[in-house]
Amino acid sequence: MAELLLQSLIFTPLVGALFILAFRSDQGARSLALIFSVIPFLASIWLYFSYTGEVAAGNVDENGFVYFINLPWFTSGGFEINYTLGLDGISIYLVLLTTLLFPLTIYFSWGSIGKHEIAYYILLLFLETGVIGFFLSLDMLLFYIFFEMVLIPMYFLIGIWGGKERIYASLKFFLYTLVGSLLMLIAIIYLGINVPGKAFTTSYLTILEQAEVGISTKVWLFWAFTLSFAIKVPLFPVHTWLPDAHTQAPTAGSVILAGVLLKMGTYGLIRFCLPLFPEASVQFAPLLSGFAVVGIIYGAMAAMVQKDVKKLVAYSSVSHLGFIVLGIFAFTEEAMSGAIIQMVNHGIATGALFLVVGMIYDRRHTRMISDFQGLAKRVPIFTLVFMITVMASVGLPGLNGFVGEFLVLMGSFKSTVISQAFAIFAASGVIIAAVYLLWMFRRVMFGELDKEENRNLIDLNGREVAVMLPLIILMFWMGFYATPFLKQISSSSDKVVAFVLEENNLPSANKTLQPLHEEEHDEHDAKLSVVP
Repeated sequence: MAELLLQSLIFTPLVGALFILAFRSDQGARSLALIFSVIPFLASIWLYFSYTGEVAAGNVDENGFVYFINLPWFTSGGFEINYTLGLDGISIYLVLLTTLLFPLTIYFSWGSIGKHEIAYYILLLFLETGVIGFFLSLDMLLFYIFFEMVLIPMYFLIGIWGGKERIYASLKFFLYTLVGSLLMLIAIIYLGINVPGKAFTTSYLTILEQAEVGISTKVWLFWAFTLSFAIKVPLFPVHTWLPDAHTQAPTAGSVILAGVLLKMGTYGLIRFCLPLFPEASVQFAPLLSGFAVVGIIYGAMAAMVQKDVKKLVAYSSVSHLGFIVLGIFAFTEEAMSGAIIQMVNHGIATGALFLVVGMIYDRRHTRMISDFQGLAKRVPIFTLVFMITVMASVGLPGLNGFVGEFLVLMGSFKSTVISQAFAIFAASGVIIAAVYLLWMFRRVMFGELDKEENRNLIDLNGREVAVMLPLIILMFWMGFYATPFLKQISSSSDKVVAFVLEENNLPSANKTLQPLHEEEHDEHDAKLSVVP
């Protein structure tokens, strides 16, 4: 049953897109899109509880996967290309986040698209299939297909339903990502032909265990994968496509882009770069951590000077994603767990911020901060929702944004691979985030209500409250009680950290105070006996 649900998560949205294409009705497209996006969410909830039960019972294979599907796809003539899916503590929450955000954005879009509604909802469901498939794939070719698959619907979502400069933004997004992914494809092919006994294989686990590649070659392969994922994150200095794409995309596109598409980059670093190239990952950890810290500070400073609310939130993503990359390359259990939970937290908080911006844009058709003032007097429910969302993004203790950033900073400070200076400089990004987000909130929501257009604003309706409520509940839940989430995450993330450190013969930052063995006790006592 669980394996069947694992596959249905991927293909249910695609079936929904075919139904919409068959009925060709705007009203039917809305309803069918919502139904076929809710079904994967319900399936992922069932899978989550089943997954936690299996982990508690110890039913985890040697690679850390609870559910694993491996079916032959193309296996003749020495080729090994399989349809392989797996679910572990790293992917489970990203799948849950994906299946939650898609129905929320589809429901939010009801009645506000304006044109080509059938194509709009088909593209969203097609995009959901690609994202879920990416997070579950364990065959390198299958993973690459899903990685490329998401480019097509997002390109059209920005290019058709975006803002005035949508063509430029969509082309920039497409070309940046495509160039990076082509480098990764070359690396996948090279790895596949360097496995003894096989003409060609794309099996992730086979390549991980058996590929024979020289040390210098591994460096080039590492950078081919890393550059592709760094563009997707995006990591400074290959981040310039993101503000344009976010600003020009429709609200649903911005939410999905910030919520899940950017996480494809950070997930790829953890799932593929670190296990396949552990030596190169440690060798270049200081360099990548440096880029992450620069991105944290640069993104925060750039956000501070923005006049467009949506562009401000876009630059804040550059800053927040820097924390995740820093946590990945610190190679401590706390930092890695913090990075993974921060992927989810960023998707919830920043996704909610883009929804809030979309709500105010639908009412005023402007996103300029100078066009708003004193809105709190007119829309109290919107003000409360906006305030909670801003505080979560700032990282206020008690809300979800605090948990991930705290663990990343603490784990980075304990790291034996990178300098403590990275954590110290990264902490300044938290302070700057509080400045630009709270300053933006004050300018938009408080002051004199002096514009006539703002005096006629209406507060959130039932549909908008229904969209925001699950995200707000999660902000408080993950902020006050993150233990269940971290428990499942650490069951898989700790294995990645331990593997990389072991391959590099490095000590774990979490094992510096282990109890002495009996023979060590005797030597220790002998040393103490000569101390006056």
